[in-house]
Amino acid sequence: VDHGKTTLTECLSGKWTDTHSEELKRGITIRLGYADSVFVKTKKGEFSSEALAKKQKKEYEILRKVSFVDAPGHESLMATMLAGATLMDGALLLIAANEECPMPQTREHLMALKITGIKNVVIVQNKIDLVSQEKAIENYNKIKEFIKGTDYENAPIIPVSAQHQININYLIEAIEKHIVTPKRNLKVEPRMYIARSFDINKPGDEIKDLKGGVLGGALGQGIIKKGDEIEIRPGQVYEEANQKVWKPIITKVITMMTGGLKVDEVTPGGSVALLTTMDPSIVKADRFTGNVVGHPGKLPEVWNDLKLQVHLLDRVVGSAEDVKVDPIKMKEILMLNVNSAATVGIVTKLSKDIVECKLKLPVCADPESRVTISRRIGTRF
Repeated sequence: VDHGKTTLTECLSGKWTDTHSEELKRGITIRLGYADSVFVKTKKGEFSSEALAKKQKKEYEILRKVSFVDAPGHESLMATMLAGATLMDGALLLIAANEECPMPQTREHLMALKITGIKNVVIVQNKIDLVSQEKAIENYNKIKEFIKGTDYENAPIIPVSAQHQININYLIEAIEKHIVTPKRNLKVEPRMYIARSFDINKPGDEIKDLKGGVLGGALGQGIIKKGDEIEIRPGQVYEEANQKVWKPIITKVITMMTGGLKVDEVTPGGSVALLTTMDPSIVKADRFTGNVVGHPGKLPEVWNDLKLQVHLLDRVVGSAEDVKVDPIKMKEILMLNVNSAATVGIVTKLSKDIVECKLKLPVCADPESRVTISRRIGTRF
């Protein structure tokens, strides 16, 4: 919390990602913020962002375009962070030089990266402008100590000041070296994971000018083209015979945007927005977060119950005290993250390493999908 994630995102992309009114008031990121940046190399061989190079009137060549998800650091918003991490190819772990290291959340986020399978990490030691050189070195050594023995032992640590844009060129260089673009499979059926859904119409717009609902997220695989018919699962909720029933939605892609540009097709890598023919009133307020988009009839099944093969950690991550993890109990309430969906499951059956649970919100996922389990300890998950 408050280590400078949003400021750093702005520094790299020129965009302030906190747009939710409550976020601006409290200075905390609540929802996932998105921003794109173009990384360049100047004539003198320095790394920079295109926005900065233009500002400094430097000549450059473009290296690649990168999408950032600015995730919340607050422990109670961990589910949002996990939903964002599943869409990513790498991560920047931010640690403030003027605070103790590690904070409980830092440990929690590092563990979350490991669980979600993210291997490429660059550690950013921020706020070096607020401490003396000795203090910065001492903090750097503590970070080194903290990552020793973890999967990220050899991750580069870059000291920066996001506020004063110091060492940002070294940070971009580290991202270019350590977080490479993975090989994408474009021949398979498309899968897009929805992280946001919203209505872009303004009060007082003329009926003829109204636009359909927008879905924001990232493509995991395949290609979606303008004009494609798409299916959204689990879809929309209805009440039938006093029961909640989810029904998939079929809609059409009218236009698509990625990195602030309109495009005719989208592929994996980067955040994507699809403008559809859906009634904008049903997509409001991120109602479709966690849904999956693909071609009609080609999406995985929708599950109301999950049978999980469980791997528990030995110690509770994120609590100030050192607490041992107890086995999962019958009727325990678990918070589950799968792809970009967050749901709650109630344990109905237990056997060795296998837990069955009934879900509050259904999820659309492949049978071998990875699920992150958060459990209630004291007053929080």
